[in-house]
Amino acid sequence: MEIVDFAMKSEVVIFPGALTPTEVSNAWKAGVDFVKVFPCFANGGPSYIQALKGPFAEVPLIASGGVNQMNAMDFIRAGAVALGIGRDLIHQDAIRRRERGWITELARRYTKIVAEARRIQREAGI
Repeated sequence: MEIVDFAMKSEVVIFPGALTPTEVSNAWKAGVDFVKVFPCFANGGPSYIQALKGPFAEVPLIASGGVNQMNAMDFIRAGAVALGIGRDLIHQDAIRRRERGWITELARRYTKIVAEARRIQREAGI
């Protein structure tokens, strides 16, 4: 937690990685802003986020590890406040070819997916 202490003194947003309930609890008690659950998909995906939200309803969880366009909405609907998207954010060919339009379109799709999931939550009163 030395890094968390340093970051808090520097007044920056802090979102350490955690996996187990104990790690989530320890991070939250340390005063972090968010807790990044990693690797999320390999440990149950959206259902794991949903399970963590039971005892940690007040903890803003970021789902990270295995998040893609096919499951992004599920993670948000399960209770993730944000998504950490690695290699599935932008296709390697788009990067290699420096295709701005393709990259922009991929980012737009994720934004649309998250906005739609949040709209559904609002309408459901969640």
